[in-house]
Amino acid sequence: MVALLSVLIITLAFESHAFAPSPGFANVRTPVTRILQSTLTEQDVSSRQSTASSSPVSAPVLTGQRKKVVTEPALWEYNFGLQDPQIPLPHGLVPDLSLPETYAITQDQIQTLEEDGVVLLKGVFDPEWVDYLRKATAFQVNNPHFWAFAGTASKLYDYIQRNVWQTNKAFANFYYYSAVGDVLRQCGATEEIRVSTDLLMVNPNKGFKWHQDNQNGPITPEEGIRFWITMDETPRDYGAPVYLKGSHRNDCVDPSAVFVDINQKGLEEYRDDQLTFRTQPGDMLVWHPKTIHKIDGPADGIWTSYRRVLGGTVAKGGSRYHDKRGTGGVLSDLGRHGMVDGDELKSPFFPIIYPRFNKYEAAQRDAGKVGRSAADIVSKVGGMATAASGEKFRSFFQVLGSRES
Repeated sequence: MVALLSVLIITLAFESHAFAPSPGFANVRTPVTRILQSTLTEQDVSSRQSTASSSPVSAPVLTGQRKKVVTEPALWEYNFGLQDPQIPLPHGLVPDLSLPETYAITQDQIQTLEEDGVVLLKGVFDPEWVDYLRKATAFQVNNPHFWAFAGTASKLYDYIQRNVWQTNKAFANFYYYSAVGDVLRQCGATEEIRVSTDLLMVNPNKGFKWHQDNQNGPITPEEGIRFWITMDETPRDYGAPVYLKGSHRNDCVDPSAVFVDINQKGLEEYRDDQLTFRTQPGDMLVWHPKTIHKIDGPADGIWTSYRRVLGGTVAKGGSRYHDKRGTGGVLSDLGRHGMVDGDELKSPFFPIIYPRFNKYEAAQRDAGKVGRSAADIVSKVGGMATAASGEKFRSFFQVLGSRES
């Protein structure tokens, strides 16, 4: 645990110029396609090279030995600063001119979310949007950002990057122009949606055992809405998220806890009522931050296909800033925004995406002013280390270690 904390502190405490604006692709090194081509047919490899890796690959094994479709970046392959894949928006949308798209969900779906704590919204994003996200993800994996180092080096995922919208323009544009904000404002019965924190996740190795989400940014569970947007078909034997139906209503699990023992007292009415979702490309999962869930990866931790997801937490209108120093939740709030406990959550660090994005906030992001400072990171993560020594992070590190279980 101490070793992992040391890695986190050293990794995060780089100078803030990691977010400094960079003209064009000046900060992007020569891409290295980290696809083990021995797992692909010649046709798959050719297709990958011509489509920027946007299409899903089943990756048949040619040698009889299972091999990952994504390999870990070498240290020198990581990039700094802002990145812009320059991917055209779908449906003829024009940056700075087009309004964000809309998508109507039903009252039954909203009621399911309220009662079950989770709802699957099928086909929210059409093939054009799925292709857009796949291309953005392929660019990011082949041009890994420094802020993915800690999570990827931990072996939790083949690639994982928090707040990818801050550094990758394609993901920022997705939030600005897709229907994601409209869907989530309906789910939350709110007139405003802001991105609290997000994650680009590629292949969760062995998965995560039962847990609730506490990396929601500086907001309370009741102020947030969790979401997943899937780019790939769920494998038949693993990878499907499983939720305890109605468990968001439990009053026995500490809101700051991550790992959950579903056999503990108080969860009797939930533990046997499990909902499994085999998501497809373009589907969206939405759930309450307290809903208990898990995901099982392959037993050997080797994904021979893709499981690419853009997920995270949005804040409803009226949310306040909550300083989470001394808890594991601080890791999703490491920006130099200057907000203090109790402030109204209005900042370029938590950009509004519904009813539409704010051009000033977007300009701050594009200028590289939405980033992390060494002083703020040391202050926040230092408080976490102190608390960890007092056992407050046992639950947090249990879930980090669940890939070994």
